[in-house]
Amino acid sequence: MLALLLLAAPGRAGPTLEYRVEGLEREQRANVEAWLGAPPETKSARANFVTSARDRVERSLQALGHYRADVDINLDRQQDPWRMVITVEAGSPVTVSALDLQLSGDAELDPAFARLLANKPLNEGDIFHHGHYESLRNALLSLGQRRGYFDGELLARSVEVEPTAGEARVRLHYASGERYRIGEVRMDEEVLSRDLLLKLQNFEAGAPYELGTLQGLQAQLQRTGYFSAITLRPALEERAAGEVPLDLELFPAKRHTIDVGIGFSTDTEERVSLTWRTPKVNRFGHSQETRLEYSAINPSGRFTYNIPLTHPLNDMLQLGLRVEQNEFGDLESRQQEAQVRREQRFGNWILSYHLRLLNEQWDAGPVNGNEDYLLPGISISHKRRDGPLVNPTRGFSQFYSVEATSSYMGSSVDMTRLYANWIYVLPLAERHRLVARAETGAALLGDGQRDDLAPSLSFFAGGSQSIRGFGYQSIGNEVDVVLDDGEEGEFVLGGNRLAVASLEYQYAFLKDWRAALFVDGGDAFDEGEFDASYAAGFGVHYMTPVGAIKLELARSLSEENPGWRVHINIGAEF
Repeated sequence: MLALLLLAAPGRAGPTLEYRVEGLEREQRANVEAWLGAPPETKSARANFVTSARDRVERSLQALGHYRADVDINLDRQQDPWRMVITVEAGSPVTVSALDLQLSGDAELDPAFARLLANKPLNEGDIFHHGHYESLRNALLSLGQRRGYFDGELLARSVEVEPTAGEARVRLHYASGERYRIGEVRMDEEVLSRDLLLKLQNFEAGAPYELGTLQGLQAQLQRTGYFSAITLRPALEERAAGEVPLDLELFPAKRHTIDVGIGFSTDTEERVSLTWRTPKVNRFGHSQETRLEYSAINPSGRFTYNIPLTHPLNDMLQLGLRVEQNEFGDLESRQQEAQVRREQRFGNWILSYHLRLLNEQWDAGPVNGNEDYLLPGISISHKRRDGPLVNPTRGFSQFYSVEATSSYMGSSVDMTRLYANWIYVLPLAERHRLVARAETGAALLGDGQRDDLAPSLSFFAGGSQSIRGFGYQSIGNEVDVVLDDGEEGEFVLGGNRLAVASLEYQYAFLKDWRAALFVDGGDAFDEGEFDASYAAGFGVHYMTPVGAIKLELARSLSEENPGWRVHINIGAEF
């Protein structure tokens, strides 16, 4: 039964006429075919197509300035479908013999209008192209609206064509009137404080109206993350005395969002994270983020409360609490931290000052400690990249930090800690690039205070983000210890110096796949005891929207009879 129904169902009708256009250049033919449209599929549509074909062809060519076209149509009704051949000689085009273009009002002295007229699409002597005429006419009106000439109008707009003479006379007279200024920005101040708006606002009341200025404010508001949608429009019906008020409507984003993430790397093994964000706690733009993360190596919890200062995007005060466990070499560390931090952005540069109170407990058999540190510090970072955020084609990242403390401040040590790292992505050819990394650090301590330096303030190397071919944070100063059972052992306790570098060659053999060859080297050591570890390896990277999934094999070059170590990691170079 189903087969019979399918056989009985009417099929889609094919065209009842096919046509071909001959004798024209590509642009002319494309315009003719656009005016004619698709071949007709019914007899009535075919009749209409046949009777209107000549008129459509002529009008399509007139739009391109050809008013004296010779159109010959040959129609074969004996075939099914009918065949139509349209042969056209476009003839000489009509040119613009006179262009009467006038501005009056404030626009006459506006540099934006001067630029428009200097680059207008239609000039005397040009072939008269209707599209270019329409473009010029609309550009005058559109620029007027964008620049605040809300009373602007075309007093004259006409085209006179003399096909026999091959000439066209064009007249456009634009009267702009006065240019309006930006008036009061009206909004619900229960949603956003006026003071916060002024910090984001890139203009002052009384400034000349410019649509781009309004779009700039909208972009700033959107970047805060406070709102799901934003509308900012001039109240044209209320314009008066040369000013137009603006109505700002803000639609709050979800008050709370919760994100769950999972991941894996050979450094920290499997991990699960839960992040709770409140993008806008109040109308003053405060926000908070609470993040809980579990992995076998370093479970942690972090709370950050953000308060805008001079600018809600470029100047932020952060209050933070953190608890974390971590494995540094052979030491198990438990950290509790409270921090106050100010972060300022200057273009691509980020400058931050902080004061953090750190309590850290660590132990590994006979090696243990429980110390407090009050650490004021400063950091500077900068990133420059070309291409996608997670897969830059070229880029340079740099980071520098300094922390210092003293026993006079209640800390366990007198210390100045310096750290820096650099990452450079350099394209070599279409499918080839180099990625270079380097990091260095030093903890400058008072005499006899080395044992009071906590693991998180010491330096370690090894792992997928450091020296591949070695375990995560397995490279550091090694000391001989006597264990509780009387056995002697060697513990990795980290160093007060760090020097690590890496060079990697990458080749994109498919669109989303790269092969990599690399060599890493360096050491985490105590002053005067540098003993470099080296490794080399290869890998394959698969590009995803969240960064590259990297599977890499590496082998030590500085140890006897080393084995291969597998590294898996997800993320971009920086």
